[in-house]
Amino acid sequence: MRWDIFCTVIDNHGDLGVCWRLSRQLLSQGHAVRLWVDDPSALAWMAPDAFTGLIQGAEIRPWTQATDPSALTDLAPADVWIEAFGCRMPEAFVAHFVACAEAARARQPAWINLEYLSAEDWVPRLHRLPSPVMSGPAKGWTQHFFYPGFTHSTGGLLREADLEARKQGFDRIAWRQIYAPNLAPDVLLISLFCYEPTALPQLLTQLAGTPHHLLVTPGRPLDAVQHALAGMTVHPSWSALPYTDQNGFDEMLWACDLNFVRGEDSLVRALWADRPFIWHIYPQDDNAHHAKLEAFLDWMQAPETLRRAHRVWNGVEGGELLPLQANTLSDWGHAVKRTRSQLRTQRPLDSQLIQLANELQRSLTLDTHTKG
Repeated sequence: MRWDIFCTVIDNHGDLGVCWRLSRQLLSQGHAVRLWVDDPSALAWMAPDAFTGLIQGAEIRPWTQATDPSALTDLAPADVWIEAFGCRMPEAFVAHFVACAEAARARQPAWINLEYLSAEDWVPRLHRLPSPVMSGPAKGWTQHFFYPGFTHSTGGLLREADLEARKQGFDRIAWRQIYAPNLAPDVLLISLFCYEPTALPQLLTQLAGTPHHLLVTPGRPLDAVQHALAGMTVHPSWSALPYTDQNGFDEMLWACDLNFVRGEDSLVRALWADRPFIWHIYPQDDNAHHAKLEAFLDWMQAPETLRRAHRVWNGVEGGELLPLQANTLSDWGHAVKRTRSQLRTQRPLDSQLIQLANELQRSLTLDTHTKG
């Protein structure tokens, strides 16, 4: 099938990261993908081959083209439309392909809203529900919600077919020699991918004077660390990492003993990495992310030490970060292994999304579209 995937980059690159991982999975199974994005610049390091147009079947198209009817004239209609994470396709795009479908007496594409990941209990109830289009050029057509999730009654998580083979073939020692050379074997290696947590100075202070080494990812994490270090007299052992593609990000997680991750895409990658981690959930002004974080920790059956670390790191509660002791990290590691085993019994997100698209292709026809 041909897929049109729409993505807007708001203030980070997590949405684009998920959309490109999904695109990779679809491409690997023989589908064609047009990824419409308002700011594709992060693909230059996240997916350089796609950014330069070297991946067969993949097209990275600027959002502005989807707003210009003349730019759409020569495009073949897609079988599937994906609106990712609350974005809305331009009305000009919808109007053009509604007219094409009417002229050819063709069925509407499978129109799917790919929603954000959450462990909250309402997610299974909304997963795969239809939503009739009540106005605009596609009035009378139907959209369907698709919710990623952590249980069998949700849409699952993205997981590549070759993920385990890649992980088993990964040379952790060689990676550490490149990015954290000359460290003793018992040194704790920690990756940091975060926003600007209020507890960051605590972490840096705690690491100062220890042999543990902090690997800081570029962008906001590096800026936050440099800002915090400016007020410290004793600094921890740390170094800055370069930008990397998505496979390189996975390898960083595999190489480290503890990973601080943020947002949706890196949370999923941390779960697959099978290493202890602390998640910095995307903060919302109304603190709705607090309930989302607690729902995730409940689903994970996280030990109390891991719950407290998450709450302090995310500013849900005050207090001190727990010392990174071996027994604490061991408990966290066991929790991750248990949840990872549960998740591996799920069907991957891309497989479930393809199934839904196929079902909709069979059931949705132009006859369901009534102009009014």
